[in-house]
Order: sequence, then structure tokens, then C-alpha cells
Amino acid sequence: MAGSGYQLRTYSFLDQLQPQLASYVAKDNRAFDPSEYDAAMYIEIAPAMDIHVMIDLALKNTRVRLGVVITERQFGQLEIHHADQGEVLAAGKAILDATGLAEGDRTPCKMLTDKVLRGIEGDHAIALTNLGPGNQVLSGESILIMECEPAAYMAFICNEALKAAHTRLNLVTTWGATGRLILSGDEANIDAAAAAARAAANTLKK
Repeated sequence: MAGSGYQLRTYSFLDQLQPQLASYVAKDNRAFDPSEYDAAMYIEIAPAMDIHVMIDLALKNTRVRLGVVITERQFGQLEIHHADQGEVLAAGKAILDATGLAEGDRTPCKMLTDKVLRGIEGDHAIALTNLGPGNQVLSGESILIMECEPAAYMAFICNEALKAAHTRLNLVTTWGATGRLILSGDEANIDAAAAAARAAANTLKK
């Protein structure tokens, strides 16, 4: 908590939204859909309703577009994006300056679940397909299941995993008590995605 009274729960920059994640965000956004390979940023602060002050600041001072805004009991979250990484970084800096916070004030990422299941059965594949609005999960595939807090960090973790391997995104949750991720694919690609996701999570622990 800074002297200004703000708490920074999440501050996370995504350099290039991977196509599957960009499409997933667009399915559940509140404002302007991101495009594939846009830069993006997730910021989460308390008090929750002050997120609207930060949105106003970002939109008036840069060319970023607003994709997601969520206000929960304690925290408010925004997602902004633009094709120019500099615009997104400038918006993030403006918000930090306004709150008197620094990136290092963010809550460190804590991994709660990190599992790879191999050769899943048909019933499980059907259940997973119905669980998430993303891609279908097939019998015999391997799946990566992750859970973290704060939830918004899962967007960055997911994005880095999608960069590293050819997998299908089934579920990614970036708001609420915890963030959740389910990816499916062949064993080698899921192992590569898991390694990239773990490395991404480690960068958020600082």
C-alpha cells in the first residue's frame, strides 16, 4: 500500500497477444476487441472503483483501447491494448505515476496448481470441453492445468505458453479469487508449454 492509499495487486505487460488469447479475450470483453499480436496490459488496484479514474487517465493520455474492466468487492481490473507497445507502456506508466506506485509494488505471483495430465480419458475430455469456452479437448491428449493468484497474472502466463508450443487454449480465467488455465495438445507440446508457463510465472514473483 503506497502513501497515496492505493494498492497494486497486478501489473502485467504482454508484448504480443497470441491469436488464441486475443480471440478468447474478445469473447468476454467489455469494450473494444484486441487484435492478434497487439500489446496489452493488465492492471488491478484497490480501491476497486478507482479503476475508472485510471481508465480515464490512460484513454485521455495515450491511444490505447480498453478491452476489459471489472470491479469486484476489493479490486478493480483493466485490460488495455494497442498495436504499438510504446502506447501501452506509456499508459501503464501514467497510471503508476498517478497512484504513486511502482511496478515492484505489485503482489507477487503465487502458483497454486501446476499439473500435466497425460492421455486423458474420453469422459474427462468431454467435461473439459464443456468447462471452457475455448477449443475442444480430445480424448488421448495431454492437458496442462494451472492456477495462480492474483488471477490477472494468468493472462501473461497463458500468452507465454502459447508462444512456446502448438497447443489449444480451452480455458483461461483472469479475474476472481484465482486465475486458471487449461491447455491441451500432444505430450511434447504440452511439456514445452508447461516449461514456458512456469518460467513466465517466476518472472512475476519479483
